[in-house]
Amino acid sequence: MENPKANGKVALVTTERSGDGRPAFSAPMTRRESMALLAAGCAAALPGRAFAADNFYQGKTIEIVIGYPPAGSNDIYARRLAEHLPRFIPGNPTIVPRNMPGAGSLTAAAHIYNKAPKDGTTLGIMAPTIPLDERLGSIGDRFKSAEFGWVGRINSLVNIIFVRADSLKSIDEAFTKEASLSATGAGSALTIYPNALNHIVGTKFKLIMGYKGSAEGMLAVDRHEVDGHCTGWDTLKTSHPDWLKSGKVHLLVQFALQRHPELPDIPTAVELAKTEEKKALMSAVVGASEIGISFFTTPGVPGDRLAVLRTAFTNCMKDEAFIADLKKLNLGLSPMPGEAVSKLVSGVKNVPDALIPELKQAYSVSAKK
Repeated sequence: MENPKANGKVALVTTERSGDGRPAFSAPMTRRESMALLAAGCAAALPGRAFAADNFYQGKTIEIVIGYPPAGSNDIYARRLAEHLPRFIPGNPTIVPRNMPGAGSLTAAAHIYNKAPKDGTTLGIMAPTIPLDERLGSIGDRFKSAEFGWVGRINSLVNIIFVRADSLKSIDEAFTKEASLSATGAGSALTIYPNALNHIVGTKFKLIMGYKGSAEGMLAVDRHEVDGHCTGWDTLKTSHPDWLKSGKVHLLVQFALQRHPELPDIPTAVELAKTEEKKALMSAVVGASEIGISFFTTPGVPGDRLAVLRTAFTNCMKDEAFIADLKKLNLGLSPMPGEAVSKLVSGVKNVPDALIPELKQAYSVSAKK
């Protein structure tokens, strides 16, 4: 039997009968009631993608691939994130850190791009200088940084050069006196920054390559194998606060666009450049400090799942327990949402073509092994 209509509204047929035995009809449904019933039916019959994304991580394990050896600030940040982030992901998955050092973190980035499952169960951290490496064409076509799903940044990454106090007294001496620095791979910021400083502003740092990360590089300083090292400010102040307190080392320069609040008396690399062209070159190099300690997932992760990771990351950055954990370790916190990090990484392609030849020379490492 067809449903009768009353004033354009559909009346529902019921199985009940009226007193005279005829079918009894309900009152016509309002538009609001119709839409509510439709929504409830759709939700029951066809769960939306949001429901699927929320349920996906139940019982799953997420791997954080760390492109650095253990003990450095990148490793510490990643492990703190692995400890706290699961509480903010629906389903509370387990997160397992995995160190994959090699080629200045290029090995880890290529693994995540080419081999890791593209389902949101892999996170990673790599050198923030890599997007500029791509722009310069110095790392081939193993991956495209802009295609990663950027989840968020914990902190900006200000690198510094420090030397033992029995070596250089200030950055001014670095223009006339050679000082040796322990360095890692050619693609690492620990190598790129001092090399670029040599080429663009004329310092005389000699890079001694082959050390496996900052922990080993700083040990070389302590053993007098080298005069100093380039590393993250967070790494130095958490690993050797005693060196800073005792005056065992001198900080010479910081690689950032502006002076870090904790380093008001240390010049930036951009300040050392004497011409506008050289300032533009140095700014392009140290712009990586804004990408900083950022985490990403593979390309091709469904948008709703990436949104779950980004929301969880943002909420974790506001969590009192997470903030207290970083403070206890003397680590900084300057978070940035994944969407903003993605724009920074994509924006590297806008470095002017006129700067590329000089930047390539600045990135070209010539060092003793």
